[in-house]
Amino acid sequence: MSEDNVNVLVVEDESSIRKFIEINLTRNGFKVFEAGSGEDALKMVNTCMPSVVILDVMLPGIDGFEVCQRIRGMAKDIIVIMLTARGQDMDKIMGLDLGADDYMIKPFNPLELVARIRAVLRRTGKTKQDVADSFTFNDIHIDLKSKKIFRNDIEIDLTPREFSIINMFIENPGVALSRDELLNSIWGKNYFGDIKTVDVHMRRLREKIENDPSDPKHIETVWGYGYRWNKNN
Repeated sequence: MSEDNVNVLVVEDESSIRKFIEINLTRNGFKVFEAGSGEDALKMVNTCMPSVVILDVMLPGIDGFEVCQRIRGMAKDIIVIMLTARGQDMDKIMGLDLGADDYMIKPFNPLELVARIRAVLRRTGKTKQDVADSFTFNDIHIDLKSKKIFRNDIEIDLTPREFSIINMFIENPGVALSRDELLNSIWGKNYFGDIKTVDVHMRRLREKIENDPSDPKHIETVWGYGYRWNKNN
């Protein structure tokens, strides 16, 4: 199993600790997303499709215990590793009772966190694809296993290339993708056609999935650069 296939959501309100974790996980091949509150974390679960959530207990607003409980109600296969303060044994017990898979005591060695993540992944056999079989963006529902996409519960007829574009978008929700990136990934680096073919395919995709293609809500244009999937719609 490769860490390249594993999305990790780090939920920590202290930006310095969050960045410290992000840097070390990224260096070890994980794809890292960040949330500074429980509310933001719950919104991101369906968009960044994490295999692993690193979850601090002490958060502003919704605390880590409630976030853990809600995540378990949303997706039982997501691995949750909770971060607790030194000496707070009840935090560990409560976290495990609510469904956490493991815990780390602050301050901790980042290499130990990486080892813990890999150990739980080996034990459960989970990868990103185990979590991200299907998901919904407002009126759009995408099923990766069947390679089908629905708008308002009506199946949309996509070509294999169009579905590959959608798949690339949902693997990078909210990320601006350049035309060159899309062309190289979807058409291949040996493709020598016009880069405008990307724009043609985006126009066709919008005609199929957008309620109003002239005012797209899902596929946004990043002027002078490329396109972005709006993860909030």
